Amino acid sequence: MNPELICQKLDEVFAAFEGIVQRTPLQFHAPSSEKYGANVHIKREDLQIVRSYKIRGAFNKIRKLSKTEAKAGIVCASAGNHAQGVAYSCAKLGIRGTVFMPKTTPRQKIDQVQKFGGDLIKIDLFGDTFDDSFEKAVEYATTHGKTFVHPFDDKDVIQGQSTVGKEIYDAYTGPIDYLIIPIGGGGLAAGICTYFARVSPHTKIIGVEPAGAASMTKAIAYGAPMVLSEIDPFVDGAAVKKVGNLNFEICRNLIDRVITVEEGKVCETILEMYNDDAIVVEPAGALSIACLGQLDLQDKNVVCVISGGNNDITRMEEMKEKALLHAGYKHYFIVHFPQRSGALKQFVTDVLGPNDDIVHFEYLKKNQRDKGAATIGIELQNPTDLDTLLQRLTFADFPYTYLNNQQLLLQYLT
Repeated sequence: MNPELICQKLDEVFAAFEGIVQRTPLQFHAPSSEKYGANVHIKREDLQIVRSYKIRGAFNKIRKLSKTEAKAGIVCASAGNHAQGVAYSCAKLGIRGTVFMPKTTPRQKIDQVQKFGGDLIKIDLFGDTFDDSFEKAVEYATTHGKTFVHPFDDKDVIQGQSTVGKEIYDAYTGPIDYLIIPIGGGGLAAGICTYFARVSPHTKIIGVEPAGAASMTKAIAYGAPMVLSEIDPFVDGAAVKKVGNLNFEICRNLIDRVITVEEGKVCETILEMYNDDAIVVEPAGALSIACLGQLDLQDKNVVCVISGGNNDITRMEEMKEKALLHAGYKHYFIVHFPQRSGALKQFVTDVLGPNDDIVHFEYLKKNQRDKGAATIGIELQNPTDLDTLLQRLTFADFPYTYLNNQQLLLQYLT
C-alpha cells in the first residue's frame, strides 16, 4: 500500500471527529527546555476524553464499517487504551463490541472501558500479555463473523493517528527539529511519519520503545517484524511482541532513529511530571520525555508526544521504588551479621552514613550459627554515597551480597 494514501482526505476525517475527538493542545514544557537547553513542547494526547490518542484510529476505523459489518459487531484486543477508544466509539455509533484484554491490565483501564462502552461492550480478560489477547480476539472475530478492529496494523487506524501529526504541524510556528513518538505496535509513529514526510521532511523523527519490549528496534535490525520471545509488560501501553507489518514498512523508511528507555527512567519521568507539572502520564505516555537525555538537543526545537494518561494510582508506590532504584538512591543487600549482642548497633554506627536511611529490614536468627543473614534496603541522600557505604561495610567486616544487579532476587523485594 502507498503510504501517501493514508494522509489523503484528512479534512473529511477531522469533520467526522467533530464532537468526538479533541484537538489537543501543544504546550511549552519549561522543565525539559531548561534541563536540555532546548525549546521543548508536548502534545497533550492525555487530554483526550479517553485519555489517549487511541480514540482517533479506533473511531476512524469503526465509522467506516458497512451497515452489515456494523450490525454484526466488532472485536478488538488491547492493553487498555485502544479498548477505551473502541468502547467510546461503539457507544457513539451504536455498535456492539467484544473487547479482549490481558488479565494483567490495570483495573483502572478495565473500569474505564466498561464506563465508556456501557451495555454495548463485553469485556473478556484473557492471557498475560497483549499478544495473548490478540490471538484470542482474532480467533473469536473469525468464528463469530465480526470485524476485528486492529489496534495499529490497519490503514484506517493509521490514518486516524496521523491526525496527531497534522495538529502538531498546524499548531507549531517555525521549524521542528525533532519529533519524538512512543512506539508500541507502531500505529502512531506510522501515521505521524507519513504526514511529516509530506509537510516537513527536514524534521527528524525519533521513535521510543521500552527496553523490555523493543519490537521495532528488533524489526529494523532484522529487516522484518520479528516476534520477541519475551517482553516486560510494565509499560503496558507499548508492550508488544511484534510491530505491525504495515507500520514497520512505513517506519523503517521514514523514521530516523529508534531508541529504548529503561523502565526505571520511565518511572522517574512519571513522578517528575506529576510533581513538577501536575500532569498524570502513564508509562507509555512518559517515553518521549524519558528519552530526551539520550539526544543532543541544545538549541533545538523539539516536540514530544504524550500519548496517554491512563495511570492507575495504585501503581505509584511501585513506580516510586523503580525510580529510586534506577536513579541510584535505593540499594538492597544481604548482610551477614555476627550472632552476638550489639552487632546491629555496630552496623548502624559504623556502616550507615549520617544521611542514610534503612527502609527495609528482614532478619532471621538461626541457632548454632556464627552469622545470621539480613536483607536490608538502604536509601541514600545522594547516589554518589554508595561507594563509601560499600567501603564501610568491608572495613567493619560485615560480609554482604549486593542485590541491585541481581534481578531475579531483587524482584522479590520490589
